[in-house]
Amino acid sequence: MMTDPIADMLTRIRNALVWSAPNCVMPGSLLKVGILEVFKREGYIDSYEVAADGHRSVISVQLRYGPEGEKVISSINRFSKPGCRRYRGVDELPKVRGGLGIAVVSTNQGVFSDRECRQRRLGGEVLCTVD
Repeated sequence: MMTDPIADMLTRIRNALVWSAPNCVMPGSLLKVGILEVFKREGYIDSYEVAADGHRSVISVQLRYGPEGEKVISSINRFSKPGCRRYRGVDELPKVRGGLGIAVVSTNQGVFSDRECRQRRLGGEVLCTVD
């Protein structure tokens, strides 16, 4: 049994970036799809695909690299953890690297980036930060 599937997803992406792999595969869930949709909207990954593997789903993520092969994601960190949930109001959302990175926030209306949350005036649980 896995206690933190979001941290497992971020670690799989981090490990794939270390090896400059073109893609990575992980078990699927709706929250992971929401996080990957934010990554795709913000330009950190190329695409993702959800495939059914029997009664379970599998997500394949196509990672994005620059024209010279440089990594688009320089760091990806878990912010809120199962043992210590970290909720923030709209005025308390973190600015990652002064606005150059993003924070992924789970709200009651879905999963959004910190910029989208500020526009919609939403707060919630800050899941992870990317820069």
